Amino acid sequence: MAKRKFKLTEAERKELLGAYRVCKDAATRTRYQAVRLYREGYPEQEIERITGCNRTSLMEWCRAYRADPSQGLVDKRVDGNRAKLSTLQIEELQNTLHQYTPQERLGRKAGTTAGQFWTVEDLVVLVRERYGVEYQSRTSYSSLLRLCGFSYQKTEKIFKSRSETKVADFEEQLEKN
Repeated sequence: MAKRKFKLTEAERKELLGAYRVCKDAATRTRYQAVRLYREGYPEQEIERITGCNRTSLMEWCRAYRADPSQGLVDKRVDGNRAKLSTLQIEELQNTLHQYTPQERLGRKAGTTAGQFWTVEDLVVLVRERYGVEYQSRTSYSSLLRLCGFSYQKTEKIFKSRSETKVADFEEQLEKN
């Protein structure tokens, strides 16, 4: 096993520990902790167990820290698909979803025949037509609906051929036995 050339000076150790303690972002805190432990000589498996990161991420974080000790470990990720729409667009979309039914906004393109309730399929069409945005997954549209104040409602399974009189007769027969 090769000897680590990546060691901490006392000043760097204090700087990483201080940054770790004041950081509010969980992902960035994990990075500070992992790099500090690695530079202090902890075994990689131990660091992976403590922080929950994998070896590849650990090495990337160490490289980023060496390249820019002050900002290299800060989490720079953008909030995924949701970031495709601005806050103003999401607000506008929310108002549209609450004011209109899919039938009123989409006409024949509505996902259901009645077009009374918003579905993921309806949202796909609306967002594509109105904002020119397409998300990669159905989950992103579900998240967008939730962000707009809608919740998932599971449809009730009722057979169209179900006869209420036959059901009542069956239940009556059960009670007798």
